[in-house]
Amino acid sequence: MIILLATTTSSVYETERLLTFTLLQLIIILAAARLVGGLARLVGQPRVVGEIVAGLILGPSLLGKVFPNQFNFLFKSVSSAPMAILSQVGLALLMFQIGLEFDFSHLKETRIQKQVMSISAAGILVPFILGWVIGKLSSSTLAADVHHPGYNLFVAVAFSITAIPVLGRILMEMEVTKTPLATIGISAAALDDITGWTLLAIVSAVATAEFSISTYLEQVGLLAAYLAFCYFVVRPLLHRLVSAMLPDGDHIPHDLMAIIIILIFVSGLITYALGIFVIFGGFVVGVILHDHRRFVAAWERTVADFITVFFLPIFFTYTGLRTDVHGLQSAALWGWCAIIIGAAMIGKFVGCAVAARAGGLRWSEASCLGVMMNTRGLMELIVINIGFDLGVIPPTVFTMLVLMALVSTVVTAPLLRYYFARTGDKALSSALARFT
Repeated sequence: MIILLATTTSSVYETERLLTFTLLQLIIILAAARLVGGLARLVGQPRVVGEIVAGLILGPSLLGKVFPNQFNFLFKSVSSAPMAILSQVGLALLMFQIGLEFDFSHLKETRIQKQVMSISAAGILVPFILGWVIGKLSSSTLAADVHHPGYNLFVAVAFSITAIPVLGRILMEMEVTKTPLATIGISAAALDDITGWTLLAIVSAVATAEFSISTYLEQVGLLAAYLAFCYFVVRPLLHRLVSAMLPDGDHIPHDLMAIIIILIFVSGLITYALGIFVIFGGFVVGVILHDHRRFVAAWERTVADFITVFFLPIFFTYTGLRTDVHGLQSAALWGWCAIIIGAAMIGKFVGCAVAARAGGLRWSEASCLGVMMNTRGLMELIVINIGFDLGVIPPTVFTMLVLMALVSTVVTAPLLRYYFARTGDKALSSALARFT
């Protein structure tokens, strides 16, 4: 009895200790995210940029370097498993929310359709090829201990990504979402994200299948079958269910919310079983519900803010805790970092701007679209975290790609202000005056 009581007491103590440090970490993470996010707004940056910076500040790059004892006490005293789990659960919900944001109803004009398609295609193809080349050239130096094809593919995908949630928030804060230029940019970014996630799913299947062609083809085939099943079977049934259960008000009933969350997690388990990732399942469910406008509006009013305020900072900070710029200890590594940042941004900007110009837009407008498509932010962090977890992106390259995601996001708003002023568009000029 005494042994049992001692064991129980010890277990309770460890649970309380783990809970105490987890709550302490959450307090610091949320406070830092709100504070730095608010400061970002004061200097003309979107809040999400501040949240990414807050994660880097709390990680080993700054806090761990300046106050190592306090950093170790806060983030190393207990297992990081609770934060990792919260990060991934929140990410599954966030990816569902991202899937809801896609809206192609405005692509009715043939000319705009062609422009969006060409910009999106160039925005994937040019950076992907450039990323593959950079990966090929750097693999022997930066990724000597990993399987080079997987490394090359993940660098290529990382170069190709555009973050529609971050771009959308920037354009909304600038109040230009109803302009034709923003419509083209958001639509092309949406197509880029869909293509990027498809590429990520394929690349992940290659990596998890240990590059076996037969296993890879089987995984891709099963994934295609699952996506078809979701679109042709689950989608109409889910739309009917949501329409029947969703009232005319502005909230989601608890039963419906429970069903949606369960479906997100079930879909995540299915995609995990198919060799992809849990978070991809949430994205799939979001996409099949994106055109149910009443549900999307109710979700945004009921749940979206909590996910944005609570889960986003956790993910960004968890990424920051794994990012150590001090790992770039030589001029050669910083040189590679500069090459990766420059190549990724040039590939996106040039590819998309040239495609836009070829589609009939002026250079000032084409440059705006090149800047929009360069926004990476959240989606980039998701991709490189997956590559890091798979072991195909080494820690030093992980740090370089995090910095690339940060730089490409930070320059978006200033460059858009610069090019908006040169378009001569009255709506853009008016919005620019309000934003500044």
